Amino acid sequence: MGKPTGFKEFPRNAVPYRDPLERAADYLEIYTHAPEEQLTTQGARCMDCGVPFCQSDSGCPIDNLIPEWNDLVYNGRWRDALDRLHKTNNFPEFTGRACPAPCEGACVLGITDPPVTIKNIENAIIDRGWDEGWVAPQPPSYETGKSVAIVGSGPAGLSAAQQLRRAGHAVKVYERADRIGGLCMYGIPNMKLDKGTVERRVEQLRAEGVEFHTGVHVGKEEDFAPGHMTAIMRERGVKVKFLDPNKLLKEKDAVLMATGATKPFDPTGRCPGRDLKGIHLAMDFLTRNTKSLLDSELSDKEFLSAEGLDVVVIGGGDTGADCIGTSLRHGAKSIVNFELMDQAPPERAPNNPWPQWPRVYRVDYSHAEVEAKTGKDPRAYHILTKEYVGKEGRVTGVKTVEVDWAQPVAGGAPFTEVPGSEKVWPADLVLLSTGFVGPELTVGEMLGVETQQPRGNWVTFSGKHGEFTTNVEKVFAAGDCRRGQSLVVWAINEGRGAARSIDEYLMGASSLPAPGTNLPQQVV
Repeated sequence: MGKPTGFKEFPRNAVPYRDPLERAADYLEIYTHAPEEQLTTQGARCMDCGVPFCQSDSGCPIDNLIPEWNDLVYNGRWRDALDRLHKTNNFPEFTGRACPAPCEGACVLGITDPPVTIKNIENAIIDRGWDEGWVAPQPPSYETGKSVAIVGSGPAGLSAAQQLRRAGHAVKVYERADRIGGLCMYGIPNMKLDKGTVERRVEQLRAEGVEFHTGVHVGKEEDFAPGHMTAIMRERGVKVKFLDPNKLLKEKDAVLMATGATKPFDPTGRCPGRDLKGIHLAMDFLTRNTKSLLDSELSDKEFLSAEGLDVVVIGGGDTGADCIGTSLRHGAKSIVNFELMDQAPPERAPNNPWPQWPRVYRVDYSHAEVEAKTGKDPRAYHILTKEYVGKEGRVTGVKTVEVDWAQPVAGGAPFTEVPGSEKVWPADLVLLSTGFVGPELTVGEMLGVETQQPRGNWVTFSGKHGEFTTNVEKVFAAGDCRRGQSLVVWAINEGRGAARSIDEYLMGASSLPAPGTNLPQQVV
């Protein structure tokens, strides 16, 4: 694959982001476009490694045929590369932008050298496909007469919808937000995934015959809490329709639940002062900002502004980085990000061998932006929140203590608190980027679906119609509500797998590809 000696001749040359100070002043995508020569040269680095771990269980969850499209790009066969990419991935522009690239962590070249720039090449293939007009609707050649309802329009729901529609089924997608896309629309900021990129895929699905219904909350009115998009819409006078899932079950031949894992985890919930104003869940902050940006370019002021404020982001990961980047664009006075864990090493530790995901020190886009503007990385490590300090009902600071991971408590916490390390950090706005514990439970309870405890993930079985089948006839589950909070690439994998299970259930057999087989889709 690629040039036989390319990995020895050419160094890794990743496509850079835009200048950090320039991009921090707007909400445009942070990416740049590389010359074709650079991409073909990087494709040449793909080794004839024998066993491509990049597309194995350690690498790409959707089994992208990475060496094949690397080779096609190296040989200038971009249209063929796009066709090969689409065989396993419905939305490579989502993964090319928002996926952390476990494929690169598992690249065989990465044992001794920097891995192939797989993510850059994937993104370039799909972007060129759209620019050249190669991406077009593919409506089915005939109708099966079967109907499927999909609850949730994130990447799991959308990939399932496209697969099922192309198999000839009538597909309706129900989304409680006012726009289609789930976390790809409202959970990931525009600078990392432009919403026009999401909307053009939605339009493709519409042209293929998928029917979308927004502003429809499948469940009960008391399901949602402040901060959910349903609540935000009702705050602004937008009418929301409530739909009993059992009604869908009666009307449709199959129902797929792709509702995500949206119950937030708040490890600081018992901290004194948690009820002070100015403390918000990260997803509430990001959702409101994106909605205001799309509705009015932020002119309606219907968002949680960090302008002129001391901002504390508790928790790292992609969501924490997105909170940092958004706060910086608002014009925050200061930004600090608490990480409970120690700073990761610059290279793999002995207990983190290839092809595991490399747990190494990384600088995300927003970390670089803050450092470019202030001269300092915003992250503070091994910090545990102990108390919120306030005045007149509003937060003014966060009291913390440092922890020592090398000194676990026997029979207790995996760390000890460091005596004398207490500190109060100034804070006018605190954003909790601490993950999710599982799906909202009411809709599953209404259907009678079994759930795992304590998180409440929907239980599915490896039965006659695949591992996405629940205990309730005709009800299937996919995505974060089934496997727990995960990556966009896993959501696409789940949606594709669920689509095959549903197709088998409805028709007795399926021509849709099974996850892990790398079989091309056969259009019926």
